Amino acid sequence: MNHISIGTIARTACLALALTNQILSAAGKPVLPIQDDQLEALVTTGLTVAASLAAWWKNNSFTAPAIRADAALKAARSK
Repeated sequence: MNHISIGTIARTACLALALTNQILSAAGKPVLPIQDDQLEALVTTGLTVAASLAAWWKNNSFTAPAIRADAALKAARSK
């Protein structure tokens, strides 16, 4: 049975939160309760950039073939 890793789920959730926050902030409805508009823009942009880079850099395997390939790679590396 194939399982999506906790890391993949966490990175995807962080990216979804950052993107949602960025979209809501752009629409004038900030999720983060920060009074200063410039600070809010910096924080939300920083979250979006960090989550995007983490999601882009790390291998996120969602499909069964990708999860099996990750397991095969891990087994090959451990030999």
